[in-house]
Amino acid sequence: MIYKHIFGPVPSRRLGLSLGVSPIPESCCNYSCIYCQLGRTRNMTNTRSEFFPIVDIINEFKEFIKGGSNFDVVSIVGEGEPTLFSGLEELILQLKELTEKPVVVITNGSLLSLKEVRNALYNADIVLPSIDAYDEMSFKKINRPYGKLKFEDVKIGLELFSKEYNGELWLELMLMKDINDSEKDILKYKSLLAGIKYDRLYLNTPVRPPAEENVEEIDTEKMRYAVNSLGGISMELLASEGFYSEVIDHKEAVMSIIKRHPMNQMEVKSFLESRGCLEDEIENIIEELKKDKNVAVKGYKGYNTFRSL
Repeated sequence: MIYKHIFGPVPSRRLGLSLGVSPIPESCCNYSCIYCQLGRTRNMTNTRSEFFPIVDIINEFKEFIKGGSNFDVVSIVGEGEPTLFSGLEELILQLKELTEKPVVVITNGSLLSLKEVRNALYNADIVLPSIDAYDEMSFKKINRPYGKLKFEDVKIGLELFSKEYNGELWLELMLMKDINDSEKDILKYKSLLAGIKYDRLYLNTPVRPPAEENVEEIDTEKMRYAVNSLGGISMELLASEGFYSEVIDHKEAVMSIIKRHPMNQMEVKSFLESRGCLEDEIENIIEELKKDKNVAVKGYKGYNTFRSL
């Protein structure tokens, strides 16, 4: 069966094997972050809508779990901002009826100032918002939000939610070379975080091709400084499990993953090795991916990364 809304499980350095649930159309977001691995946002919107019938998403989930596949969490995420889905509360509740695994929502946190969004997210086991800016200027520079969004509203929404939410609140901060990694930047983040009640802070840096070419990862020394100053966890220190797909054909299995989650050539190689592919077969599949007109290939940091168009 070809799934439209269910993908994975894919490895997550934070969550283990994550079964993804996407309730929104491709590249539908109210941010166009400079570091986004999916490229620039093509469908900028700040209007919450029920883009797809909840019953369709739930029926796919029911069909998938019949196969007994192993996963650690169910992550509502997709290829944009999931809180734009107006049926989010009902989706979370129905998923929780169907699985005992934690239901996670990965969000940019932009709409937490809306009571209906906070009410929806109260039902999730883990909420993982990103927090990349510390003022209006850095907000516009890094997240490039939809015009009506203001940093102060995002900040107040996150602070409110953090004090009301009874589940696990994990924050993620993306640090980029010469953009937001200075000692001055870190001090501003420290001040911002003081007003938020959270359980974990993950510090990340771009490891896959970003939307903008001038975005680069920070060095180890600066990451250590950020970890020590903010009390966070470096994503680079977390181990990742292998990718997974139920698709039998090896190339199509790779395609099923890169539709939602870009893979570099080493991840593709490791994934195919786990499926028993020999070296020649792996090389042939990688060459086929490079020539496939439905696959975007981008060189970054000395190797290729593949993403389905």
